[in-house]
Amino acid sequence: MRVFSYLFHGLLALFLLAIALVALSSGQALQLTMLPWQGRALTWWLLGAALAGLVFVILAVCRKWRPLFFLWSLAVLAVMAQGFFFSHYYFAGPPELRGALYLTGGALLAAFGAWFQMRREPLR
Repeated sequence: MRVFSYLFHGLLALFLLAIALVALSSGQALQLTMLPWQGRALTWWLLGAALAGLVFVILAVCRKWRPLFFLWSLAVLAVMAQGFFFSHYYFAGPPELRGALYLTGGALLAAFGAWFQMRREPLR
């Protein structure tokens, strides 16, 4: 579960980084209605979140500052749940809802994995 958590958040951070860099290089404003930011601010938030996520994943893999990775996992889960299910965002159809459920379920499993990675392993 720990490895799933690292992979999920690592891939999510890389995806967010790619979106932000493409938006910055093209000059286009992003429109992700499930997130609370809009336009240029959204691009900068995504860039900052992607870089922070990558740093937290790397630190967790190196067994440094593990609680930060857990807090990051909870923040990702909270933003996803709030954006998809507790906002004015609406789904165009069942496939889009299914995708949001899978993504949020993956974030929930990754949060459990982040919780388990905080435990100290016995010295050998």
